[in-house]
Amino acid sequence: MKKIFQNSVVKKLLLIFISIVVFIILLDNIIMPWYVSSPEAVVPNLIGMKEAHAIEKLESLNLEPIVSDTTYDENYPKGTIVLQKPEPGEVVKEDRNIYLFISGGEPVVRVPQLKGRSIRDAKFTLERLGLKLGNIDEVPSQNPQNMIFDQQYAEGTPLKKGESVGISVSIGMGDEGTIIVPDLIGKSLAEAEKVLADSSLKVGKINYQRSFSLLPNTVLDQYPSKGNKVNNGDRIDLFVTKAAEPGESEVEE
Repeated sequence: MKKIFQNSVVKKLLLIFISIVVFIILLDNIIMPWYVSSPEAVVPNLIGMKEAHAIEKLESLNLEPIVSDTTYDENYPKGTIVLQKPEPGEVVKEDRNIYLFISGGEPVVRVPQLKGRSIRDAKFTLERLGLKLGNIDEVPSQNPQNMIFDQQYAEGTPLKKGESVGISVSIGMGDEGTIIVPDLIGKSLAEAEKVLADSSLKVGKINYQRSFSLLPNTVLDQYPSKGNKVNNGDRIDLFVTKAAEPGESEVEE
């Protein structure tokens, strides 16, 4: 049994040796001469060419163009070659793969969410993305003072690097006035108008709401509410009842 095993090992080793010898002979006499004698081509300079032109150029030289990736580069128009592998001037065999990297044009970034931030925070966030802080509109509002409550472009809007984004910033409700807003709730619209006029104030927007229990033109609510301080001539918005339409029911379906 031992002798049979030894003979088997010897045969395997002999077979491996013969295979190596045959491969060396083939490599030396067939493969290498074929490779050395196969046609060659010089890789052309494709940088700056349009993609279609570059592909056509490579195919005319029996080279294989492979579009590898798209990269944003402001120095090259969109659709042109910005990089190639192998590099221009290299001598390669025909049918060699030539990898092309295409320009996507100028870099594009997405506008971040700026609402709720401070001016300083917004400026830092924009600059980090390559954008600029544009026009700052200071507007009276009910939002906290110095807080951004609106922006020129919505979050996610694509912009080119270097573009500006304008914002609207709250300055609060302005300086505190000297006139105390009177209580108008429950009064008729005519009474409310007289009370406001006596306080050097005006009626603002009137919002009508249906009521089944109060007389028409009764004040339901007001803005600003009673007790707030406002300035001379400011307007007070009112929520006023109106008569229900015929056939309407107080109970909603």
